[in-house]
Amino acid sequence: MKVSIIGAGNVGSLTAMRIAGEGLGDVLLIDVVKGLACGKAMDLDDARPILRHNYNIKGSDDIRLVKGSDIVVVTAGLARKPGMTREELLAKNAQILKDVCLNVKELAKDAIVVIVTNPLDIMTLYALKITGFKPQKLFGMGISLDVARFTNLVAQELGLLCTDIEALVIGGHGEGMMPLPGFTKVKGVALDEFMDEDKVSSLVSRTIGRGAEIVANLGTGSAFFAPSAAIAEIVRTIAKDEKRIIGLCSYLNGEYGINDTCTGVPCRLGKKGIEKVIELELSQDEKTKLHKSATLVAQAAAQLLT
Repeated sequence: MKVSIIGAGNVGSLTAMRIAGEGLGDVLLIDVVKGLACGKAMDLDDARPILRHNYNIKGSDDIRLVKGSDIVVVTAGLARKPGMTREELLAKNAQILKDVCLNVKELAKDAIVVIVTNPLDIMTLYALKITGFKPQKLFGMGISLDVARFTNLVAQELGLLCTDIEALVIGGHGEGMMPLPGFTKVKGVALDEFMDEDKVSSLVSRTIGRGAEIVANLGTGSAFFAPSAAIAEIVRTIAKDEKRIIGLCSYLNGEYGINDTCTGVPCRLGKKGIEKVIELELSQDEKTKLHKSATLVAQAAAQLLT
């Protein structure tokens, strides 16, 4: 399997390291900055004897090398600065994504494409529209990262292991995300059995603001350890045809009563991409919030396409 990662910044290079280290396939790292991807690939290549992993990794600034890729991960784009929302990145990253996706369409039309560029939901829908790819084979990383953040915060609050928590988040990857306490379990028991409503509400708010909090602390750039782990999990699930349920930014065309837009929902993922969108029994308030988030994505993408 050939996995191409477009964008050799912190997220892209760490993703390359994780995928190569797990032996999920041959890895190609691409970046427009001359020498950047090549240098990072050489460095990762030199780590093989120490790690005792015989992976294959190459780096280049030549997008044409993505030809024949089985999976393409797009991390290219500008990172958020402190105080900047994902939506403020829209215009700048849309042009970067357009150039990348049109090349992928020409060179690797059969690949499964994972969008990571922010604002993620809008960029995923935009990429679908400009490429014409099947929604099963082009989707965004999105809420798999947000699920991890909610899980981590709940575990910290309760002093438990992360593996004791089964959390769920839907909606946009950003201010429109919706952690779902009612679907979250602690050792199989409902979350509200362990904490009161105010504490749950606080954890929900902290989850929504987690990305911005990390950006503020870093001062420059954004999160990369957890996002790269989330991407690697997606690639692993595809490569090994695990058919796991993972939160993804998926195109919806009737599911949840939403049409022709993208948002974060649980999906069954395998070697052919998204096999099924899992529909949850949401409350009316949750449905309303999900529809609002999805509508905003559709409107923003439509502006880009005009």
